[in-house]
Order: sequence, then structure tokens, then C-alpha cells
Amino acid sequence: MKFTKQDLLTLLIGLFLFASCKNPGAVGLDVDPNAAIQGTLVNNEQINSQTIKENDIVTSGLTQHPIGYMVDPIFGKTEASLAMSVAPPASFTQDFGTNSTLDSAILVLNLGTQFYGDTTTSKYSIDVYQLTNKITNFKSSDVQAHNSTLLGNFNSKIFPKTPIKIFDIIAGKTDTLRTVKAQIRIPLNRAFIQSTILAQPATTFTTDAKFIDYFKGLYAEVNKTSSTIAGGGVAFIDLASTNSYVQLVYKKPNTSNGVDTTSVNFPISISKGAAANIKHDYTGTDVQTQLTNAATQYNVTYLQGLVGVKTKISFPNLANFTNTHGKVVVNKAELVVDVSNGSFANPFVPAERLALYRWDIAEQPTTLPDYNSLVSSNATGLFGGAYQSLTNRYVFNVTSYVQGLVDKTITDYGTFIAPSSTAAYDITPSGTSAGRAVIGSFGNATNKIKLNIYYTKIN
Repeated sequence: MKFTKQDLLTLLIGLFLFASCKNPGAVGLDVDPNAAIQGTLVNNEQINSQTIKENDIVTSGLTQHPIGYMVDPIFGKTEASLAMSVAPPASFTQDFGTNSTLDSAILVLNLGTQFYGDTTTSKYSIDVYQLTNKITNFKSSDVQAHNSTLLGNFNSKIFPKTPIKIFDIIAGKTDTLRTVKAQIRIPLNRAFIQSTILAQPATTFTTDAKFIDYFKGLYAEVNKTSSTIAGGGVAFIDLASTNSYVQLVYKKPNTSNGVDTTSVNFPISISKGAAANIKHDYTGTDVQTQLTNAATQYNVTYLQGLVGVKTKISFPNLANFTNTHGKVVVNKAELVVDVSNGSFANPFVPAERLALYRWDIAEQPTTLPDYNSLVSSNATGLFGGAYQSLTNRYVFNVTSYVQGLVDKTITDYGTFIAPSSTAAYDITPSGTSAGRAVIGSFGNATNKIKLNIYYTKIN
């Protein structure tokens, strides 16, 4: 591109005039004061808020499935159990023969990227049973029937970020030691596995469907009686891949050297079938009080993941904004959500991330226009929602949404704040985050939810 001398002079004059402007909220050269554009901040718009219960979700497609037990002084009790289909080895040619004997069977649950709660004091006792039926119901409220015979137990603290060392069993070769990411490893009853798997003919393992119909699957839950819960916590199991499985180590007769010790993995993953059962007990808590008295405005409201509770908000006066302030262009609007003082302490820290979304006309969740525009520009982080530990707050950029509400081009059928996973933006109840937060309402003198609107009046 080439500039003429006249073009360059015009550019320099424009830059000089722009730099000399002392009031960026009133831009203009010799403009009639009555027609001047003024910049103004309004931060006292009424916000109504209400704690409401989340709806059930389908848990079959979760990338990480919860298991755990928590006793939260504010939110009460939370319990998550896990039902898992067990599939045959991928080769579908497994043949244990007639004289193979089992050395060990271990349920390996690969820990995902999240753990919420206590990892330093609480000891978790996790019991494992066989499912009575294969999994056909996947809602978070569905209870998976299981046999009463205990097949295995884990009783220990959970260290979600600590790698462990395991042995790889290789037929005809020396076992090798390797390091893997954190796992929960639960020994299973040898006699049960010997009779239900090793004793079966090769035809049992020829398809996933055939084996799952036969074996049903496994069910894991926290034994609250034998656990030592100092707050407790919820672990998230990675079932998106085949890193979770049942490992069998067995001896098989071999004509060349007598006996081989080998191992085989029976994979567990969402593609084979998995479901989480999630329960919340708010008895005796302020959360229950608010759920029972929905019409009352309180000084705080509540947010909790794992299909817990969320906050519904509304802006009753925005539709009349122009009646008070005239026709405006919203330069910037941000929703500031303060965490209530004294509402959090280890291990129950504020949720890492919140989601802000709305209902459409059919009362189905949908994203805000601000989120949509930032996604298209690959700048999703600018929408906000991450916990700011220095200020104990969350901030959302809602400029387009507020402009639409002011101009009445958008109807507020319901706006919601809820915990979201860190891996994805949840506009449906989150099953992959157990985080929670207590947030200040509009009437809270100390921690007040507020809407900052920076606007320019158009005369």
C-alpha cells in the first residue's frame, strides 16, 4: 500500500486530534452539547435471584463419571455411585482353555482430571458388586440394582494427582514396571472371576453384546459406614477411553514350557455402557429452606454441580431502561457475581468455573449471544465465568445480551447461573463437576450481585 503526502498529512492530523481528547466519553468536534454522546455507568439495576433444583440428566455420555461421598456443612450430603458394563477383550478371541487358574483380578478405575473434596484426611471405602441386570437406564436419579454379595473393596485415601507404578505381565517374558497416572485399584474376588469368566467357553467372548448380556456389569459405591469421612469428596473416573478395565492375571498351561503367566484386560468405557447415580440430601440446610420457599428473596443463593442446584436471575427493570435513561448504546455490560464471605474453606472451595445461560421460548437451555460471538472468534475465555481468587468473584461479559433486553429484541424467559466443568461449557446440569458456590444476592450489603452497564446515550 502507498500513501500520498496528502493521505499521510490527514492521518497525522487525525491521530493528533484523537490523542488530545481528554474525555473519551464525549467525543466530537464542535458538536452541539444537546447532541453530544455521553458515557455513563449504571450499576444499581435490580436483580432478582432464586435457588432452584436442577433437573435429572442422562449420564451415559459423560466423559468423566463421578463416584464419592461428601458431607458439606452448607450443602448437606452428596453421594455418587457408578454402574459399569464390562466388555470382552477387543480381539473377541479370548480362550482361557480348560485348566487356566486365576492369580488376581483387579478393577482399575483411571482417575480423570477432576477431584472435588478432601484428599488429605478422608479414607474412602468403595464396595464393588455385580449388577443384577445390564444397564438400560442412564438417568442420574436411576438406581442400578445389584447383587448383595461383595466382590471387592478399596479402603484408602485417594490421591488424584499422584502417579503409581504397576507391573505389565507379558507372557514368556520378564514382567516390566511402568509408571501410570493415578488410579483406584480394587482387588476382586478370585473365586467369582474364576467361575464367571475363566470357566466360560470361548464363545462367551465373541461379541460385546453377548458378554454384557451374560456378565451384566459391575457396580461401585462408597460404603459410608466403613469410610472415614472428614468432609469427603468426589472422584471422577475417566471412561472416555479404555484406560479403565478389569485386569485378569492368570496361569495357562503351555505345551512348550509348562505354564505361562499372562494377563488380559476387559475394557470399561462409555462406549460399552456406564451410568452414574447421584443423590443430594439437603435436609436441615438453608438450601432446603430456599427450595421450599421459592418466592422469597434471600441475601445469598446457592450453586452446586453434580445435578445439584442453580440460581435463576432476572432483570425486571431492563425492559424500561430507555424510559429512564433514553435510547442508549451499551458499550459494555458485565455481570459481577460475588462469593459470599465465610461460605467456603478447604476442602469445599468455590467452583472453578460457572456457566451463564438462558432459556429459549421453549424453555430449553441456550447460550447468550455474547458467548456465541466469542466462540466464533475463538475467544471463549473473554466471556468470563472463571473463579477469580484474589477478588472472590466471577465476572461475565454480557454486552449483547443486555443491549437486546434493553431494546426488547431479546425476551428473558429465564437466565441461569450454574457450576460448569472446566473441560467444557455446561448449559445443561453438570455431571462432571462437583464444585459449589454461595453467591451474594442484590440485597446483600457485603457481597452483592450486580450488573455494570456502561452506555452511551443517543439524543
